Amino acid sequence: MRVIFFRKIDGRERLRSLWQACVYAAIREQALLLAGLLVAGCIAVGQTPGQDLQTNEQPSRVHGTVINAVTHAPIARALVYSFDNRFAMLTDGEGRFEFSLPKEDREENRSLAPGSYIASSFGQTRLGPGNRLGLMARKPGFLDDSRERSEIEESLGNEITIPLVPEGLIKGRVTLSTSDPAIGIGVQIFSKQVQDGLPRWMPGLSVNTNSGGEFRFADLQAGTYKLLTHELMDNDPVTAVPGGQRYGYAPHYYPGAADFAAAAPIELAAGQTFQADLSLTHQAYYEVKIPVTNGEMNGGVNVNVYPQGHPGPGYSLGHNAGEHRIEGSLPNGEYVVEGEVHGADSATGMVHIKVAGGAVVGPTMTLIRDSTVSLDVKEEFSDTKWNGVGTWSDGQHTFSFHGARAYLQATAESADDSEPPRVGTIRPPSRPNDNSLILESLPPGRYWLRLNTQRGYVAAASIETTDLLREPLAVAPGSNLTVAVTLRDDGAEIEGTVANLAGDATLGGGSISTGLEMPQAWVYCVPLPDSGGQFQQLGVSADGKFVSSMMAPGDYRVLAFARPQPNLPYRDPEGMKAYETKGQVIHLAAGQKTTVQVQAISSSD
Repeated sequence: MRVIFFRKIDGRERLRSLWQACVYAAIREQALLLAGLLVAGCIAVGQTPGQDLQTNEQPSRVHGTVINAVTHAPIARALVYSFDNRFAMLTDGEGRFEFSLPKEDREENRSLAPGSYIASSFGQTRLGPGNRLGLMARKPGFLDDSRERSEIEESLGNEITIPLVPEGLIKGRVTLSTSDPAIGIGVQIFSKQVQDGLPRWMPGLSVNTNSGGEFRFADLQAGTYKLLTHELMDNDPVTAVPGGQRYGYAPHYYPGAADFAAAAPIELAAGQTFQADLSLTHQAYYEVKIPVTNGEMNGGVNVNVYPQGHPGPGYSLGHNAGEHRIEGSLPNGEYVVEGEVHGADSATGMVHIKVAGGAVVGPTMTLIRDSTVSLDVKEEFSDTKWNGVGTWSDGQHTFSFHGARAYLQATAESADDSEPPRVGTIRPPSRPNDNSLILESLPPGRYWLRLNTQRGYVAAASIETTDLLREPLAVAPGSNLTVAVTLRDDGAEIEGTVANLAGDATLGGGSISTGLEMPQAWVYCVPLPDSGGQFQQLGVSADGKFVSSMMAPGDYRVLAFARPQPNLPYRDPEGMKAYETKGQVIHLAAGQKTTVQVQAISSSD
């Protein structure tokens, strides 16, 4: 075991050079140790106030073990180093490390009695004024578990454990039906992520296969993924005759689906290696030409191609501005081709084509101005004294506005998780006292309407018979829709306590004083399916209490966590089934005040 110490020195450049010397020494010790490292653990050593021990009474050693967070096995040859760049060492064969605190550190902290180590899998926890020592561990093959920022309180001198989460891997081999080497085939990964309470497929890295047709995605968190290959045209000069039949390899959606929506999800556990082999078929491609009217708008047309009419990545065509058409080539199949023009005059066009063994000249695509959605707001407030005013400036003009525009925010977000994210926002005011609320530039599709108010609560939002608080809004090409919105101020009030927050170090509570005014835990009020209510996130104070004075009436599941839950699928009934036995279910009536006590959910629950 090799131990390298840094002592405090004057000068930022001097400190940096010493840290570099330590890293270079560690690289010589293990050649590939620092390649592609991710921060995977942190321990903050600080002092808690209220005691006054002498320097020679303070513990002088920091020791512990780096372990695999999944198997709990010790990790040998992991680099453990201090956040302030003064200490570094490699763990021994049993994953152990130990540092001695220099006397100067103990003297500087003598006014602050020995406090706590906070073992954390991410970042550094500040315990209050005074110095602290942050230790982090790294090793190739392990990554930062940024979704679980658990903290464990340990008294000075005790054994410290730093867990590192093993990376997940998805790898495989691509084979071609022609038996040719599958060199340079593009493979892309998509991950399922929760955004604003709903799951959505987000594009990830693309890699090219090597000379053996192999590909590999590393440093993956536990989660859900999909794989596809990019189109590859056959450009072999021996077989590609100018003006003759073209051939290529269509996108392959693992394990062999017709489109992205039908592709099988890959459920990857922490540390798991998943083998995903792909087989591509050499097939004929046929010329496609689609005339476009008014395609010169804003300089060009962005083209999306959806097999079977299902949104998703894979196929492609281009826009020939000189010929006023969309063109390219596609294999046999049925497709929806969509053209988009972005900017102030945004417009969208869509045609259906079928490729069946020959060239296709599609129907003319006409780009139609994108739709608008107006909000017709009805205020049912008992408090009539409110007289708020908002202002907006474009740098040259400043406009004021009143009414709901001053306190109501609205967006429209695409509801289909496989299509490119589309968002419509309230257009800026065009003149003084422009109080209109109009969402503009919405291409055809389905959208979730997001309404947030700083006054009262949203009691209803609908268009004809569609409840837009629970169902998506369908937008047809070139439509001008009006949504009826009702606001009320007879909301319910909720106050409560997180029962097991204080004294539970695994939940981030206890006697730790952060010196920062920030929530000690987070409470989520999630509306039950098919009930009233609107999602709210509440912060918990140091005494474990939380409160909200304006809740929309309805049925809720109240959940408490020690850490923020950005991936909580609160708008996805399927995703929320994992919490059916957790938290507490409450009913809130208009004007009612309810008191609730909930247990915080730890990472081990």
